Amino acid sequence: MKERMNYQKANPGALQAMLKLEGYMQSSGIDASLYELIKIRASQINGCAYCLDMHTKDWRAMGETEQRIYMLNAWREAPFYSDAERAVLELTEAVTQISHAGLPQQIYDKVREHFDETQFVTLLMAINTINCWNRIAISTGMVPGDYKPAPK
Repeated sequence: MKERMNYQKANPGALQAMLKLEGYMQSSGIDASLYELIKIRASQINGCAYCLDMHTKDWRAMGETEQRIYMLNAWREAPFYSDAERAVLELTEAVTQISHAGLPQQIYDKVREHFDETQFVTLLMAINTINCWNRIAISTGMVPGDYKPAPK
């Protein structure tokens, strides 16, 4: 794969807008591990190799187990995720593929069992943020492999 363009150089304002959105997410109070879970699952659905490389490395650096990382694509059959995480994974899938069936009421209800309205909106923003990053990375041909997590 070859990078099509460096979007950061081509349009620095677009990068700044995305960084503001990411900055909001970082200050939103969302659990960092849950945010990585969302990022990885949406990136799997979208087929974003660059983001999968980045976020699996970040999640591992946060102490996440290899087992949970590797099984995420088959989370329904794996016993390694909490009920709240399962609800968020369903929400991530529905919102990432919103044109397929919208957001079914039963998914909304399941998420609301674990998260209040404010947290629900934060989850939506998290899902939309990674979907936006995925679309930028895929469209501009960002190449995976060289990403290194920030040192702690």
